[in-house]
Amino acid sequence: MAEANAKQHDYHILDPSPWPVLGSLGALVMCIGGVFWMQYLKGNEFPVFGVNMASPWPFWVGVLIVLYTMYGWWSDTVKEAHEGHHTRVVSLHLRYGMIMFIASEVMFFVAWFWVFFDASLFPGETVQYARNEYTGGIWPPKGIEVLDPFYLPLYNTIILLLSGTSLTWAHHALLNNDRKGLINGLAITVALGVLFSFVQAYEYAHAPFAFKDSIYGATFFMATGFHGFHVFVGTIFLIVCLIRAIRGDFTPKQHFGLEAAAWYWHFVDVVWLFLYATIYVWASMGGVIAVH
Repeated sequence: MAEANAKQHDYHILDPSPWPVLGSLGALVMCIGGVFWMQYLKGNEFPVFGVNMASPWPFWVGVLIVLYTMYGWWSDTVKEAHEGHHTRVVSLHLRYGMIMFIASEVMFFVAWFWVFFDASLFPGETVQYARNEYTGGIWPPKGIEVLDPFYLPLYNTIILLLSGTSLTWAHHALLNNDRKGLINGLAITVALGVLFSFVQAYEYAHAPFAFKDSIYGATFFMATGFHGFHVFVGTIFLIVCLIRAIRGDFTPKQHFGLEAAAWYWHFVDVVWLFLYATIYVWASMGGVIAVH
């Protein structure tokens, strides 16, 4: 009787999971380890119970704990999906979780754009003496050579737009039970993601300004670098989806992992379009273009 009543509910009560606790512990160790690492870089000592903790290794211990948690937690989620525990309500909540995660990432980029627009729209603000001194009251700042927005940045824009197209192809192939199209589309998207990262790394290596040069370099590298990190994470996300597609994990009716990766990747694409239009194109107007 109890079993019959339980089946009437559209949810599944899972066994207690160790991953939230372990993941929180790993994040705490990583945070504290970051403080230890900064003390180490400054040449300071940080004694704890007579042991000097000013070292990079506590941070990396935290990173390993977090990575292990990610692997274990997501493996359990995939296993639960195969066992049929992802009911309509559970699937909806997974989607809500991904939406809230992307919303939190949006707010990160809002912060970087806020800093950029505050500096670029008000370069000669009288209350900001240091800013006025560095920029000369103009944007791009005096003495700064900017990147040509119609060279490598344009290449990367085309690369990301193509990757969004190939990912959409892969998703529609899955919906039509075309496994070959799914794998090919994902493989092309991963290759384009890797290519984007290589082009951006080349651009950074040959940039005519550095992070420490002025507020221009700081805002440029924080915004574009944070986006580049998202491309790196999204590429790993898609590689995992590609491996799962080759294994035959996804079906036309159950493929939230691929759907979440597609949402994330399209979000990264949209952010790049804003970055390209503002930081590369608009902010370079009137500036001195660096020689290729």
